[in-house]
Amino acid sequence: MKLLITGSTGFLGRHLLLQALNDRTFSTIILPVRNPEKLQQQLRQDSIPPQDHRLLPCPVVENRWLLPPLAQETEVVIHAAGLLFARHRADYFQSNVKSTLHLLEALPEKSRFLALSSQSAAGPTREPKQILREQDLPAPITWYGESKLAMEKELLARLPERLLLLRPPMILGPGDRAILPLLKMANSSLRVKPGFFKKEYSWIAVDDLCRALLLAAKQEWRKLSGQLYFVANQKSITDLELLETTAALLKSPGVTLRLPHFIIKFLSMILDQIPALQDAYPSLGRDRVKEMLEQRWVVDGSAFEKDFSWIATKSLPQVLEEIILNTDSFKKRVSL
Repeated sequence: MKLLITGSTGFLGRHLLLQALNDRTFSTIILPVRNPEKLQQQLRQDSIPPQDHRLLPCPVVENRWLLPPLAQETEVVIHAAGLLFARHRADYFQSNVKSTLHLLEALPEKSRFLALSSQSAAGPTREPKQILREQDLPAPITWYGESKLAMEKELLARLPERLLLLRPPMILGPGDRAILPLLKMANSSLRVKPGFFKKEYSWIAVDDLCRALLLAAKQEWRKLSGQLYFVANQKSITDLELLETTAALLKSPGVTLRLPHFIIKFLSMILDQIPALQDAYPSLGRDRVKEMLEQRWVVDGSAFEKDFSWIATKSLPQVLEEIILNTDSFKKRVSL
């Protein structure tokens, strides 16, 4: 099977590529990348020979996907590329919507298209609902979520019979730069939690999500109950559980200070004006911090589990330990 993966040099895409290479189902893996040097360095770090005969890198220049002739034989596309953090609404739509449509123009009409969306496209779980399902009316609260929902609508209009959309919630795993502020916070004697009340989230380990994507890529979609699925760990977590579990693994004693939301909003406005700080704390930008202030982001992933005979296997402590052990500045704390 010939597979095309976008976003292979990103957090999720890197894990996805490693899993795909371990699956002999995929005879050719086409990798469109904007930074070929970054890909080559990544392959060396992951002990993958850059000349591996199964890999076919190709360039992406601005919005032009310069796919090789062999890409016309692509059977499945996993579209994992996208913009997670930006300062302007137009940037999200340029990357997550327009660039996706340009990719479609470069692909053969027969290719099945598996697109990675986000729970942000659905929005938070608002009362009286306790859990979001695929059929619920989406209500994104950020530019990022709006761009992902717009991408979904464009794809559904263009690919009615060969599209599959997955909406994962919070993704946790090694290599995600957005997790570094959590590690630093958990390692501090004074930890900060936004808001006075417990917040509850669905989540998924990056390895479980990659396994779900590759499993879906290998299956026939025409007999499925839908084209859009939430995919998540069965057990939700709270913000305090995430913070305290990380602190326990780091063997870091401390106390948690609960900050009012207006202080978090004020800090995000300041951070948004300083590019260096925004690069260091991307999830605290003025747009994405809106999601942090909501009380509940819980989804029902049972439809995907049923239709694909899949279930998440990694626990929160397992994933957090993997993250710490793969972060140079923190891994010694776990081994002490």
